[in-house]
Amino acid sequence: MSGTHTPARLVLACLCAIALVACGSSGSSSSGTTSASSSSASSSSGSSSSAAGSTASTITIADFRFTTPDSVSPGATITVENDDGTAHTVTSDDDGDAFDDTASPGTTTFTAPTEPGSYPFHCNFHPQMHGTLVVK
Repeated sequence: MSGTHTPARLVLACLCAIALVACGSSGSSSSGTTSASSSSASSSSGSSSSAAGSTASTITIADFRFTTPDSVSPGATITVENDDGTAHTVTSDDDGDAFDDTASPGTTTFTAPTEPGSYPFHCNFHPQMHGTLVVK
């Protein structure tokens, strides 16, 4: 009889784990009123931050905030996951236009700069959205 409740317990355990990840982010949001995505943290001034121990080359957009990996390799393919219901851009602040990706809801990709460094970026549509892509 204890085997009949095992699938329900597994689902409950997964939901609890997801809730703990969402509540356990290390940063806090400041410029907006919504929280960061459940997979990583957000830092002050609405800027991007990284997920602890993240090895993925993914920028996530959720609740009008960017979440970035700790760093990416030069020339890496960057996946942009836009979880908002509106389009955003991931546009380099650099005058040389290191990258400029229009991210409709869903997933897009672009290539990271080949030179190591920190690349601040913003959303052209939503001026409060800022982040930094670290290439090393």
